[in-house]
Parts: sequence; structure tokens; C-alpha cells
Amino acid sequence: MRRVLIIDDHPGVGQALELLLSLHDIEASVAASPEEGLALLEARPFGLVIQDMNFTADTTSGEEGEQLFRAIRAKRPDLPIILLTAWTRLDAAVALVKAGAADYLAKPWDDAKLVATVENLLELGEANREIAQLREARRERRAALARRYDLAGLVFGSDAMANLLELAGQIAAAPVPVLITGPNGAGKERIAAFVHANSTARDGPFVALNCGALPADLIEAELFGSDSGAYTGAAKARVGRFEAADGGTLFLDEIGNLPLAGQVKLLRVLETGQFERLGSSKTRQTRVRVLSATNADLRAMVKAGTFREDLFYRLNLIELKLPALAERRDDVLPLAEHFLAGRARFAEAARAALLAHRWPGNVRELKNAVERAALLGQGGEITPALLGLEDDGSNGGSAWRNLDEPSREAVVAALAAAGGVVSRAATQLGLSRQALYRRLERYGIAP
Repeated sequence: MRRVLIIDDHPGVGQALELLLSLHDIEASVAASPEEGLALLEARPFGLVIQDMNFTADTTSGEEGEQLFRAIRAKRPDLPIILLTAWTRLDAAVALVKAGAADYLAKPWDDAKLVATVENLLELGEANREIAQLREARRERRAALARRYDLAGLVFGSDAMANLLELAGQIAAAPVPVLITGPNGAGKERIAAFVHANSTARDGPFVALNCGALPADLIEAELFGSDSGAYTGAAKARVGRFEAADGGTLFLDEIGNLPLAGQVKLLRVLETGQFERLGSSKTRQTRVRVLSATNADLRAMVKAGTFREDLFYRLNLIELKLPALAERRDDVLPLAEHFLAGRARFAEAARAALLAHRWPGNVRELKNAVERAALLGQGGEITPALLGLEDDGSNGGSAWRNLDEPSREAVVAALAAAGGVVSRAATQLGLSRQALYRRLERYGIAP
């Protein structure tokens, strides 16, 4: 919105500014008093205000200018305000900049500097409005997903997760095998629970088995059950996971760890719905939706001969690819707040550190860090030190520096933690002052 409101009681000043801005295709309206300025602000939208600080004969107090500033901030807290002052003492103007004014310029002003400042603030304001619209669109998208599907306790804020859940929701009702791929600790079982909760088998059991957590000689007994005496230590008959999940969903995590003998039997169950317990010749029937997950490259395992090709294609009718937490950073703070569960609050520096960390252990690592911090913090403010992120040993520097390209949220949090001092925030982020200014402009953040 390239429209500026000028509030100054000197007609020559208002006319000069209006003419100067018009030469740069910026529309300007001039008000000769604070009251007129506030009325214009109510009547039409503006992208920026340039206001004088002196509206009385007393040229040193600036009391009316400060009152006008605070009145504008109360009505439009997001509206950039440039202060014009002819004072020799600028303490009050500096205090107002700390209170939220975008900048102050001394009279007589430098035309080029004033125009450049106005142009930058108008562009940043437009970018901020676009970002606000994007955030609102994301909130509405999450709300729409929650109305349409049972989220099964999933917490997220990223477009990547919203896209994944939309796909998972579409295929949930079809009773077909689904392969969920992604790194360890990213939440593959949560995605499986979401698919189950929105399937036709939602009223049936949801049974999970981690194929990587059991010895190879026990996996078949876990899957299919066993009769007494089927193996050493089997004193009585045991129900397997397929029987336990009858009429519901069986989730097989780390499916790549299933030995070849178990793969053959699993393939038969998927094709016929039939199996036998270990040590039994009785064929049993089951109605189970099988969801599987892995962090391994099953295609490479097929080529290496360690995973059956026919089973791979049977399991991989639909693939849901869950990104690492580092690839969906907009999930970090919502998840952290969820894990904290209101037991304390994060300091701004802690929020920035959470966003800056790479989270190689994904959601599991994040949960452990927050749980530990909540325990050690005993209800107090959560700091980077409590999270174990005060000093990141991976690069010998601050956790702020874990990102090649800091996210917008990390930059905002760093500025907040630095009290708005750009040079200090740049140091925390591991950037030069000029590099941080470029990111401020790119992200639409007013310095």
C-alpha cells in the first residue's frame, strides 16, 4: 500500500514532503494537527505515517508528538511511524524508537535518505501483510483438516505436514497397504495412527510391532503367534499380532529388519489373509489393514537381495514420505509447546535456539529436550541452557548458528532476544550485520 499520512502543523513541511513523495509515485495525505491526522487514519488505510514531534510553541518537550505517536500505536500497532524532529536533544525520539517507531529523521531532512526509508518501510509493510495472510491461510488449512479428519493427537504447523495429512486422509478409507518412510524419530507411528483413525477399521484395534526391536527368531512368533512347545520357553499358546489386530490395523515399524523367512509368511498373509501359528498346522483367517514403516532404502535392499521384491511392491501400494523435522521447521515450536504442556514458558532465546537446532533425532529428540528442560526448570522460564542448546558442539558455536539459512522465526526470535539491536542479533545468528539486514528485507521484518 503506497500511501503515506503526513502529520505536521507547518504547511511548508507538509507540502514539501507531499511533493517529494509524489515524484516517487507515493501517494500522500497531509494533516495539520494530531486530531486531523487521527481522523484521516480512521477514514482510510495508510501504509506509513510521517509525524512531527512538535505541535506547540515549546520546541523541546515534544509532549503532543509523543501522545500522537502512542495514539497511533494504540489504533494501528503494525503501522510504521517515522518521527520528524528539529530537536538538538533526541533522547525522547530515541525512546520512542525503542517503543516501536520505525525511525526518526532530523529537520531539515535528506531527501534521498527520507525517500529510501519510506520505500523500504512500505515494501516491508507489504511483505508483513503477505506473511500475515499466509499465516492466516495456514491456520485455516489446519482448522479445515481438523474438521475433516480425526488428527489422532497430531500437532503440526508446517505446510509439509498439512500436505502429507491431506494425502494420508485421502487414502485412509481404502483398505490397502501403506508404506510410511522417513528418518527415525520423525513420527511415523503417529502417521500410522492417523491413517487408522480415519479408516473404516477405526473402531477396531491398532496394534504396533517394531520389527527392529526383536531377535530374528522371535519375530515370527510375535507376528503369527505360537502353540505351546513351539520353541524353547513357549510354555503356553500365544496370540500373535495378526490375531490381536483382527478387524483393525497392524503397524509394522522397521519392516526392513524382517528376516527373509518372515517376509515370505508376511507376503502370504497380505495376499490371502491366512497364516498358521508357529508349531501349529491350523490355518487361521484374519482381516487386518497392514501399515508398515522404515527408515531404510527398501529399493536398495531389493537390489541387494535382502528384501523380497514382491513383498516390497505389495507393501508399497501407497507411500507416505514423512520429512525430517529439519525440513519442517514450522512444526518445531508447536510441538515444543505441546510437549511443555503449560508447565513453564520458553524464553525468547530458547524459542530461537529451538528453531536454530538441526534436530538430528527429530521429534523424539525435541520431546526429550523439552521434557528434560521442564524437569530441570521446575516451572521457571525455559532457557537454551536448560534445553541443552546453549552451546552446540557440532560446530563449536552457538545453537543459533546451526542453520545455513536462518528461518524467519529464528530471525524474529533473535531480534527479540537481542532487544532489537541488529548487530547483536546478527552475532547470535552467525551473520554479518549486512547479511541480517538482507534477510530482514527478504522476510519482511521491520528493523
